[in-house]
Amino acid sequence: MDQNEKDLNDVILRLNGRSWGIAAGLLLGVGLFLATNILVLKGGPEVGKHLGLLRVFFPGYSVTFVGSIIGFIYAFVLGYALGRVVGTVYNRLVAAR
Repeated sequence: MDQNEKDLNDVILRLNGRSWGIAAGLLLGVGLFLATNILVLKGGPEVGKHLGLLRVFFPGYSVTFVGSIIGFIYAFVLGYALGRVVGTVYNRLVAAR
């Protein structure tokens, strides 16, 4: 394998950390947003008892519509950070080979 092929291969194998961050952030954020709002629409005497425990990690979050927006923001930031970490670690492993 000559140098041009190696350079091309390195570029192809690299991940875009920002894209991974946005994708993971949207996945977690929309997931929490939908889960919260489904429980709100479903209603009942104790709405989202277990999901409400997230307020320990996400201050201001509650199983309400406003809480779903707050939860979306927290989950998006967390997912973005995790996606960036995955992209960075993967790129460093690819570069080390």
